[in-house]
Amino acid sequence: MQVLSKMSSVPVTCIEYAHPWTNSCSVATAELMIVGLQYCLRIYAAVYAFSLLMRGRIPTPPELVKTIRGWLQSSAFLTTNAFSYMMITCLVRRAFGSFNFYTVSYVPAFFAAFVSILVERSSRRALLALYVSNVATETLWNILQSRGVVRSVPYGEIAIFGLSTSVLMYCYRLNRQKDYRDSMFDVVRFAIGDSEVMKSEPAPAVAPTTDEPTQSRDCAGSARSTGKRGHSYPFIQAMLRAYLQLTGRLKRLGKHKLCRHRHSCLYDTLSSGARMFSMGLGIQVVLKVVLQLRKLINRPSLLRKTFLNKEIVRLGLFLGGFTSIYKMSSCALRHFTNSDSPLYALPSGLLASAAFGFYADNTIALYIMWKTLQIIYNWGIEKGYLPRVPGFTVLLYAASTALLFHAATIEPKNLRPSYWKFLYSISGGRICVMDRSGFDVYGLDTTGQISTMMKLCKTEPILVGKLS
Repeated sequence: MQVLSKMSSVPVTCIEYAHPWTNSCSVATAELMIVGLQYCLRIYAAVYAFSLLMRGRIPTPPELVKTIRGWLQSSAFLTTNAFSYMMITCLVRRAFGSFNFYTVSYVPAFFAAFVSILVERSSRRALLALYVSNVATETLWNILQSRGVVRSVPYGEIAIFGLSTSVLMYCYRLNRQKDYRDSMFDVVRFAIGDSEVMKSEPAPAVAPTTDEPTQSRDCAGSARSTGKRGHSYPFIQAMLRAYLQLTGRLKRLGKHKLCRHRHSCLYDTLSSGARMFSMGLGIQVVLKVVLQLRKLINRPSLLRKTFLNKEIVRLGLFLGGFTSIYKMSSCALRHFTNSDSPLYALPSGLLASAAFGFYADNTIALYIMWKTLQIIYNWGIEKGYLPRVPGFTVLLYAASTALLFHAATIEPKNLRPSYWKFLYSISGGRICVMDRSGFDVYGLDTTGQISTMMKLCKTEPILVGKLS
């Protein structure tokens, strides 16, 4: 078969390609609007309900009204993106008389995304642009790799995470979060603490702690009190005393005069790592139980197998390892150089990123990369180093979404399976009904890729009928 160039036109109508289940462009658009609205209302209802629950209190009437308005507005945004894509696809076909490689999906998707993001609240546009840019970056890499332009880099996600995290930690140590508030700094502060933030004066020296003897006496007194009641647990009490003595000794070990943490460097490193490891382990345990609750109820024997699975500690090893290595290397640099500098965040971040190997994930690495770029860009604008591009967030969202829709239409094997399932759900399965056979002339085996994605994601075309 002769392979056409990307600019060559293909004499395919929108009826044959975009909506073969109906001859009416209006009906096809209306169907996507109705199906998409049902899906979006259901999805965003869960999102906004979860945001209310996370507040940990009963919402006030004004908060409920604001939440409902946000729910409806977000649903309208995503629904607009769905049905306007079909509408603009048909308009492009009528305007140009045919499709080519770019007008078949990218151009309609760009304008549909551009219009729809304007429906969403301005406070959520940056978050949405960041998400789709994350997925689009991975998709673009897969496209270039399939064409032989780039090659897969071993441990590339770890390198991206390490470089991005190092710059992010450098910004954090400069205490730039006071100039530019960002949720990512809250995450860093929770993991690393404020002791790594550069300040004008070092933290005052802390006298050797005397908590341990007091705690030991309290423990001994508690043991005697418990023994009088006849419920003594000598082994547990001995373990508790040993723990208190060990932590007391670790706290009294030395630290550098420029270190801002309260206790010794070793104690700060170990305690921070243990805290983050416990949190990561707890998150994994909760997720495993919630996602497999039905199986665990029917087969309780799976509980032991689930908790003994080595995969369950990967997140904890990553979080605990990253925190410990970063703190240990930062303290070591202060000890060896007898100085402190924000630049120490760069080697410390690179070393700590080795722990990402326990939980290497493209999504996390790309998210950190884009978040770091966003922070640098905003600071550059504030300092006058970079120009402010009007509507940059909107354009970024439109360009990234268009790339994802284009990949889903022409070469879906390069698309993340989870995003294919999302498009399948919001279109009511119509993404599988679209007839792409006319575009096989571009030499990408589009029809074969669609079949592969349907099998991989366990999706299938649905029976679509006209609206009455």
